[in-house]
Amino acid sequence: MSDINALERRISAALNRAREGVDRLAAAPTMPPVATTPVSAGDGDLASQLTEERTANAQLEERVRALKERQDGKLSGLEAEVDAQKVQLADFDRDIQRLQQANADLRAVAAEMREALLASTAEAELINRAVLAELEAVKAAHAVGTAEAAAIIAQLTPMLEGAQ
Repeated sequence: MSDINALERRISAALNRAREGVDRLAAAPTMPPVATTPVSAGDGDLASQLTEERTANAQLEERVRALKERQDGKLSGLEAEVDAQKVQLADFDRDIQRLQQANADLRAVAAEMREALLASTAEAELINRAVLAELEAVKAAHAVGTAEAAAIIAQLTPMLEGAQ
């Protein structure tokens, strides 16, 4: 009977040591160095369980680290995509403003030309300015169309790559 009591005390002590070790591992941010203590024959199962738990813990930590790296990579990619879209939007806005200015100039020159033609004093310079204003308006409209097409392509490309 005393042998059973002695074994029971040893098993309880070993379980308490294992619990304390697991609690320290859970509380510590990194795995502390493991002190090697002599293991008696009765503690063999507990030592192997502790080793298995340490291995499982190390594997979980590695998986968490890999997941964090993957998420950080995705976040960096999304930030880069947002920055690229901001630049593209700024270019698009600049082209639209250029188109609006070219159209305003074209309307003003067309009005002057209309007045000059009504007065029958149309000058070559006025006609030249009207043609240049119209050319600038066409160029600006083309730039807006190109920027709009680039924006559409930029939005569709990730979707198409994801579908493949």
